[in-house]
Amino acid sequence: MAEERVATRTQFPASTESQKPRQKKALIFRLEGNIQESLELFQTCAVLSPQSADNLKQVARSLFLLGKHKAAIEVYNEAAKLNQKDWEISHNLGVCYIYLKQFNKAQDQLHNALNLNRHDLTYIMLGKIHLLEGDLDKAVEIYKKAVEFSPENTELLTTLGLLYLQLGIYQKAFEHLGNALTYDPTNYKAILAAGSMMQTHGDFDVALTKYRVVACAVPESPPLWNNIGMCFFGKKKYVAAISCLKRANYLAPFDWKILYNLGLVHLTMQQYASAFHFLSAAINFQPKMGELYMLLAVALTNLEDIENAKRAYTEAVHLDKCNPLVNLNYAVLLYNQGEKRSALAQYQEMEKKVNLLKDSSSLEFDSEMVEMAQKLGAALQVGEALVWTKPVKDPKSKHQTTSTSKPASFQQPLGSNQALGQAMSSAAAYRTLPSGAGGTSQFTKPPSLPLEPEPAVDSSPSETSEQIREK
Repeated sequence: MAEERVATRTQFPASTESQKPRQKKALIFRLEGNIQESLELFQTCAVLSPQSADNLKQVARSLFLLGKHKAAIEVYNEAAKLNQKDWEISHNLGVCYIYLKQFNKAQDQLHNALNLNRHDLTYIMLGKIHLLEGDLDKAVEIYKKAVEFSPENTELLTTLGLLYLQLGIYQKAFEHLGNALTYDPTNYKAILAAGSMMQTHGDFDVALTKYRVVACAVPESPPLWNNIGMCFFGKKKYVAAISCLKRANYLAPFDWKILYNLGLVHLTMQQYASAFHFLSAAINFQPKMGELYMLLAVALTNLEDIENAKRAYTEAVHLDKCNPLVNLNYAVLLYNQGEKRSALAQYQEMEKKVNLLKDSSSLEFDSEMVEMAQKLGAALQVGEALVWTKPVKDPKSKHQTTSTSKPASFQQPLGSNQALGQAMSSAAAYRTLPSGAGGTSQFTKPPSLPLEPEPAVDSSPSETSEQIREK
């Protein structure tokens, strides 16, 4: 990432004739990848011209490329003493502090660089600090300022659009992505993001048309093949969906979202052993997501491994404190096993979660889930005062959708695209209740995996899986 984000300048002040060949040779060595030889030559130049800030900057640059960030900081500080008005020194110090995970110092240096001279690179690095810290709102503010400063920078426009997409602000996301495509019609990231928005709202054919354009530019993009696969899933072409998803998995074997989608498709096709395989792999990479354990429990239930299914549900309930469908599915399993007292406890816990969610004015419940909960409540003889008092969602209306890259924090309506796996698992587990209580339902809105602003990085700025892009 920062190899190309560190600002450099190759101009040198007037020096003796003997220094110029060394400087040029050092630059050649660096371009060829011989960083150590380049460092030694620049150190010689710095010794011959101790008052040259540019020589010290080149020494620090070589140390940075060698991964010696603390040493690079020391040299940059020496260069800053010779030239306090050089924005590149402050910018590069900020990048070094990012690698050392000293984000407060990095922000101070980058803000200082902006005060000296405003540049797109500095805004980008400052925004990525906030992404590393998981503060999307501050990142959006930084990128908004960057776009105001450089309104034709397609990278800034695309990143800001992707951030709005991740936050669910679709109108602004579409606006900024559209602006990026205006300046660069071949910007595949903006095209892919726009396609994912269309896919999220159920326009699978239009999204596939967009993806066809992207496939020419980046034929080995894992998010592309994942999105194509989920488009086919939405069109109920399950074999094609699995084929595309497996290609995405081949290209990105450690992406848990692709594994999640593979598990979901196999559950839909009632291939429970395969679903167990992919969901187990997803859990290995994302062990704190309760929804994965719930889907795993559904697969185990259909594989008649009831004890392990109960363990999976227990873990799902422990991890997911907001999603009432986890408790609903668990209650169904317990009821089917004749454990009515435990099923009632889970049902009551579900009621508490629903009551908490009812405070949200935008919250709606899926009609099938409401019906299922009512029938379970009747079977458990908890009376008619059920908690599903919000207006029931019209199954024919357009679903509100969110990215499955987010854990099931339940900030979207039940029955939305992210809740499909939960809805499907409810139908799959609800089998031995009184007549008419269950059945297998078909769903038309799969969880999609839109390209993200390389948004949700772990801890290192070099691990650019989701929030930071290494060019």
